[in-house]
Amino acid sequence: MKNEKIANPASTNNANLNAKKPEIIKKPFTRKPGQTMDVARSKNIRHFTPLTKPASRAPQHTPDIKHVRHPLAVRTDHIRQSLAKAIAHPKTLKEIKNEAISEAMQRPEPIQPKTGFFKKNKKFINIFSISLAVLIITAAIVYFNIPAISVRVASMQSGINATFPQYRPDGYSVNGPVSFKDGEVTINFKANTNDTKFTIRQIKSAWDSSAVRNKVNKDSSGEFITTEEKGLTIFTYNGNAAWVNGGILYSINGNAPLSGDQIRRIATSL
Repeated sequence: MKNEKIANPASTNNANLNAKKPEIIKKPFTRKPGQTMDVARSKNIRHFTPLTKPASRAPQHTPDIKHVRHPLAVRTDHIRQSLAKAIAHPKTLKEIKNEAISEAMQRPEPIQPKTGFFKKNKKFINIFSISLAVLIITAAIVYFNIPAISVRVASMQSGINATFPQYRPDGYSVNGPVSFKDGEVTINFKANTNDTKFTIRQIKSAWDSSAVRNKVNKDSSGEFITTEEKGLTIFTYNGNAAWVNGGILYSINGNAPLSGDQIRRIATSL
């Protein structure tokens, strides 16, 4: 009895547990036919969106890329072929000349741009414009100098050296043609706005300033003014005047209200 071993109750219980515990064999999961993996959705959940198929992309067409040679390479090949042909078959000067003439004849003529009348006749128009301008200027000069020309003609016809005054009072112009007779020339002036007028008379005379003074003194009843201007002795009275110069007796008569300054300017411009 002493030699018998006393069994440990704890170890005995563990052994019994191990012996009684069945082995659990895990079987692989296999999906039955018709079974899906869809998860049931609750009717209370509304944030799910329906599944949509992605849009199919249309196949992109890639254009055919053609190989294009550079223009310089093409020109180089053309020049190389021409040189090779010229070396293999040299041409004479006559042949080269004939080919150049033939090529020039076959080449199309360049289209000339249409030009208007003014461009086509530019030279003629320039000449015409210049001639017209000269004609207008000449006509203007003649028009403004007609009285002077008339006085020059009258001077030759009358036999005295009559002149036309370079100064003319403002508002007055020549009235009618220049009249003349032997040894005398008369120029009439009239106002542009009223009937006032005056006459410049040039008479060949041997009088001196003393004789002219006596005549003016008589006509003005002794009321006249004597003025010395540029070597001339001018006697003025009531818009009239008289003086002598170079064997010609000058006189201004009329009803125009000429001032003494205007009379002096007329006298010195003759």
